[in-house]
Amino acid sequence: MTKLLNRRAALHWLGTTAAVGALMPARLSFAAPATVPDPNAPRLVVVMLRGALDGLAAVPALHDPAWGSLRREPTLAQNAWLPLDGLFGLHPVLAQLHRWYQQKELLVVHAVASAYRERSHFDAQQLLESGGQRPFELATGWLGRALQAGGQPAMALTASMPLALRGADAASTWTPERQRGTDADLLERVRQLYAGDPALHAALEQAMGQQAMAMDTPAVAGAGAGSLARQAGQFLADPKGPRVAWLELAGWDTHTNQNARLARLLKNLDDSLAALREGLGAHWQRATVLVITEFGRSAVFNGTGGTDHGTGTVALVAGGAVAGGRVLADWPGLKASDLLDGRDLRPTQDVRALLCALVQRQFSLGTRQVQTNILPGFAGSPLAVWRGSA
Repeated sequence: MTKLLNRRAALHWLGTTAAVGALMPARLSFAAPATVPDPNAPRLVVVMLRGALDGLAAVPALHDPAWGSLRREPTLAQNAWLPLDGLFGLHPVLAQLHRWYQQKELLVVHAVASAYRERSHFDAQQLLESGGQRPFELATGWLGRALQAGGQPAMALTASMPLALRGADAASTWTPERQRGTDADLLERVRQLYAGDPALHAALEQAMGQQAMAMDTPAVAGAGAGSLARQAGQFLADPKGPRVAWLELAGWDTHTNQNARLARLLKNLDDSLAALREGLGAHWQRATVLVITEFGRSAVFNGTGGTDHGTGTVALVAGGAVAGGRVLADWPGLKASDLLDGRDLRPTQDVRALLCALVQRQFSLGTRQVQTNILPGFAGSPLAVWRGSA
């Protein structure tokens, strides 16, 4: 009898879920209910650059003695780079990020990498998103585990749930595709049908709330990266919205014709981050924006004007509470003898030290808890990212 009832319950759930799925915005996933978020809580946005950003091109070590012979880029004059400090510059198209740096709201973390030392995109992204020590030893993500521990809602503006957010009951996805208008009468009947089941009722209400937030903001159907980033900021600015967002930009695998391609990619990143800040509004002052990539690229160009898969790269941290206006680097140097395997920027900082600092602030977690549950195997200390800690 129990098995029969369970089977009926399962069929009922599948049938009604299919009906609601036809009514809700495309690719908007349900998430388990969470507590009402604190409107004054900090906001966190992670921007994943898939394909491996060339950190030496985005933030070149212009005054390293080996730079001139290592990177000959005739399309960029020496004085075209935007100055950062006595060693580093910034790519000329990153004008918005340069202003943030001057306003001390952008921190550059250089010569950084995960524990991965091979050159597979797939393995490197899995390790970066899972937060472990080896690819595929963890099936959930560092951010998902932190969300679960901190009890905060999150939204990935992606077609499917990224590994980084897996493990969090209150994580959902959203993309801007729109279906035809909802039948309000049918939706109300479904709401009444779910009323007797607290879990399904709460999940439906949360999904409806996400739809309402989307419908109350400017249309983003067919949106580019900038519109999607602005939408993420608006979601985070909503008092009932998520407190964490995940964004992705692809196309960073610049094996050929890198100079021209990277200029377009970096300009799109700069514009998208500016749109994100616009969407956040006043919440920028309590927001943290992390830009990461799976690994860097080779220190020298290949025969087709591109770079190959490498190791060390840069990460960017922006926001009103960030101790910016500096490049955080234990610089390894660019002489041939300094390069990893004679070809890559040698990493001197573990990206997990940066992730540790972010999840501690966002979720009020202790270092030991982070080392044990969020970033297992990480035994280091968090980087000094925030004002008052630098």
